[in-house]
Amino acid sequence: MKPYLKSRRELIRNATVFSTLPLLAPPRLAWAQKSQSLPLVRLVVGSGAGSVIDNLARRVGERLQPAYAVSAIVDNRTGAFGQLAVSFVKGAPADGGTLLLTPSPHMVLYPYTFQSLPYKPAVDLMPVSIGATFDLAFAVGPAVPEQITTLNEYVLWCKANPDKAQFGSPAAGSTPHFAGAMLARAGNFKLTHIAYRGPGPAVLDMVGGHVSAACVPLGDVQTFANLNKCRILGTTGSKRSIFTPKVGTFLEQGYKEVVIQDWVGFFLPAKTPTAQFRRAQEELMRALSNKELQDAMAASCYEVTHSTAEALAERMRMETARWKDVVNTLGFTAVS
Repeated sequence: MKPYLKSRRELIRNATVFSTLPLLAPPRLAWAQKSQSLPLVRLVVGSGAGSVIDNLARRVGERLQPAYAVSAIVDNRTGAFGQLAVSFVKGAPADGGTLLLTPSPHMVLYPYTFQSLPYKPAVDLMPVSIGATFDLAFAVGPAVPEQITTLNEYVLWCKANPDKAQFGSPAAGSTPHFAGAMLARAGNFKLTHIAYRGPGPAVLDMVGGHVSAACVPLGDVQTFANLNKCRILGTTGSKRSIFTPKVGTFLEQGYKEVVIQDWVGFFLPAKTPTAQFRRAQEELMRALSNKELQDAMAASCYEVTHSTAEALAERMRMETARWKDVVNTLGFTAVS
């Protein structure tokens, strides 16, 4: 048996090896890095569990751990057309621990469709990054003859059948509502709007033949179109959607004013310290660049992307001015 005590040469050799270990995996440095992470990040959304935005928030939250926060939760604060979620983040501590993920209308459209808001988008919230973009789709169901496959054909059909010229949208004052109203104005025909509580009921009534058409986010209707239960006549992007490359845009079909690309974006409470804001921005960019996340959200026709805070702020300024003009032109009466 070898003696328990090692030779002097062995001790020197082992001491040399062990002296290099802190350089490979320094326990104190690792603990310091971990301690920089927040104990918890709360991602607040204004829609319920199982919604597309909720799905995106959960997938992003998974990827914010542990570099940004030790743990992450999604806080679904539904009600008041999503205003509760925005208001909650407005009043949250400005420490980077509360992130808002919200659709663009809450930031750029609601100031003109509601008589008063409990928040001021440009004052109470700090833009961080866009999270995803998506197009709207105008679709028709069995109440419309099968030979109707374009927007122009639908317009002519509505003029010949004014009692059937109806379309549903997720809510009064929503971007899909205005897309349909802008189509009617451009085509010079009457198209009665029916407001639903969310896109799902509008689509179900359309595919059931109870209403002739529906304008909703593309992801809410694409599955039904793939099953031949409805026909998408047009999408609202400036170019054809990668998810429906055979469907022409409103712009292609002559309705140049109906160009709408909705988005969802991440925001922090105003006055969040610069250092914490930068960390949130960097970690969100890393999470949103994940290919697995992008592929998963593509199933809902979401194009996951990211942006600088400056780019998001500029987009908000441009779209706010645009929607103000649209609401005024259409003479929409604000809701309380």
